[in-house]
Amino acid sequence: MDSEFKVTPWEVTGDIDYDLLQEKFGTSPIDAALVARLSKYGEVHPMIKRGIFYSHRDMNIILDEYDKGNRFMLYTGRGPSGNTHLGHMMPWMFNKWIQDTFDVPMYFQMTDDEKFLFKDMTLHETRNMAYENALDFIALGFNPEKTKIILNTKNIDKLYPIALKVAKKVTFSTAKAVFGFDNSTNLGQIFFTTMQSAPAFLASEEAGKPVPVLIPCGIDQDPHFRVTRDVAPGLGYPKPSLVCCKMFPGLSGADKMSSSDENATIYTTDSPKAVKKKVGRAFTGGCVTVEEQRANGGKPEICAVFKYNYYMFEKDDRKLDEMAEKCRNGEILCGECKMCLTEKINTFLEEHQAKREDAKEVIDSMTFDDFKW
Repeated sequence: MDSEFKVTPWEVTGDIDYDLLQEKFGTSPIDAALVARLSKYGEVHPMIKRGIFYSHRDMNIILDEYDKGNRFMLYTGRGPSGNTHLGHMMPWMFNKWIQDTFDVPMYFQMTDDEKFLFKDMTLHETRNMAYENALDFIALGFNPEKTKIILNTKNIDKLYPIALKVAKKVTFSTAKAVFGFDNSTNLGQIFFTTMQSAPAFLASEEAGKPVPVLIPCGIDQDPHFRVTRDVAPGLGYPKPSLVCCKMFPGLSGADKMSSSDENATIYTTDSPKAVKKKVGRAFTGGCVTVEEQRANGGKPEICAVFKYNYYMFEKDDRKLDEMAEKCRNGEILCGECKMCLTEKINTFLEEHQAKREDAKEVIDSMTFDDFKW
């Protein structure tokens, strides 16, 4: 991996070269032909058109199966180590579009065991955080009749038999090569990837026949599913397909929003005052003085405020282009852009927080029947 950046399921640092990462991981670009094919099923999501979801593994196979009348299972998840932020929400929103467009069921896995193993957290803490994160997921409006939330420590009876089958096919040599494990790695961390593989095969087990699976996720999670895909044929399961996105940027200008940098991270529970303060501190592509900005313009391509609009808060491409042009021409100042973004985020959060409260009434109905929150 290039020394200037690092991307693993547990750590993302540096300025990411997404083309190089795609090459290193061996995924395929979402090209014009695939975009054209997706357009046959409905309006293509802005995250695809803008190259945010930019890479895939066997997306065409999923569409081939769908065209034959074979509905696929959607699968994504969350490692509950902290409060939900906008970076977590972005791929969930894309999953919602997939579910609505193709009318398919989905599993949402909460890996409370993973965060216990990899973080300095108790199981009580990871379970409580899983509940809080699940409320944000539900608030996005997934079909409650077709969506099931998996909590690893509570649904272990469904996952463990599958995880054992996966574990028997994965050598320690493979785990070290893919994840960089060494002699200091605890046994639980080494075993964990089999738990993340399990939901990819759960639908096939439940149906008693092969069920195609699509996993929309951040590109940082691809290593888990490379292992999953490698063992699938030997276990009699179809290889899951993936569609991968870039990381949601932080307000500090970093390539990935980080839960550890609270001042540069927008959480779903933030107050309007907190959002205003955080956006006010955001890194921009502007000049030092108003005079310089009016004369020389700004650089929207490096501006965190512009990126937030690009990734999530401005769906209209024409308005986005106008915003960039005004920035480059010095017609708009950073303070104005920050004020507009603050308003957009707070409008979104006000609505989301109300739906998050409503989610408390339905969360039990969206879990498997053997446990309640």
